[in-house]
Amino acid sequence: MDENTQLELEAAAFRRLRDHLRERTDVQNIDLMNLAGFCRNCLSRWYQEAAAEKGIEIAKDEAREIVYGMPYEAWREKYQTEANAEQKARLAETHPGH
Repeated sequence: MDENTQLELEAAAFRRLRDHLRERTDVQNIDLMNLAGFCRNCLSRWYQEAAAEKGIEIAKDEAREIVYGMPYEAWREKYQTEANAEQKARLAETHPGH
């Protein structure tokens, strides 16, 4: 496989993951962190860091909007629920200081 094709496939896989996470608003970020070790905010930070490596400055809020499909605060108000004690305990266990 040539490098350009690989890049196109990786970009398509990223878009599919992004779109999947946009559709699965029932899955909370804390659940993603506890199960997979990353969340939507991590994905937006990775996007922002990749842009920076290319000399492109993207603000944190702009990167989050790319991943969430709407402003982060709007997503939080519409979809985020309060984490329960079990979720918080698991996060403290798997990601101390987070």
